[in-house]
Amino acid sequence: MSPESDRPDVGLSHIALVVADLEASIDFYSRYGGLEPVHRRGDPGRAVAWLSDGSRPFVLVLVESDHAGAQLTGTAHLGVGCTSRSEVDRLSALAKQAGCLLAGPEQAGPPVGYIAILQDPDGHNLELSYGQRVHAAVTQAHHQKAS
Repeated sequence: MSPESDRPDVGLSHIALVVADLEASIDFYSRYGGLEPVHRRGDPGRAVAWLSDGSRPFVLVLVESDHAGAQLTGTAHLGVGCTSRSEVDRLSALAKQAGCLLAGPEQAGPPVGYIAILQDPDGHNLELSYGQRVHAAVTQAHHQKAS
């Protein structure tokens, strides 16, 4: 192991969702969110997977269970920034064909940007966006705090 991999996690590291079918959920988040498994454990029906896009040390934890958990619905959602408006359009078209596009794509204005809302196999909302300025807002806040 490298010294980097031995370093303990600090800060927000994950969010966990209860899912009924782990493989279906992995497929959904891989296809629409660009997330891939980085860790798996457990037995079928009680398995866990950690998914990451590799851009930061943050994972989406999927916990398979036959007991439904709270859902991210309404305005509650996970958000994934896309590389372009056309990527939001492409993924939205795929989601529409698959029957999981809830809204959009549409221009929602600053700071929200161009968005679409999808629903995963367990009813959780996933927002795809282009043009949000989360990185800029965080950077600006850190610079102001340091001043």
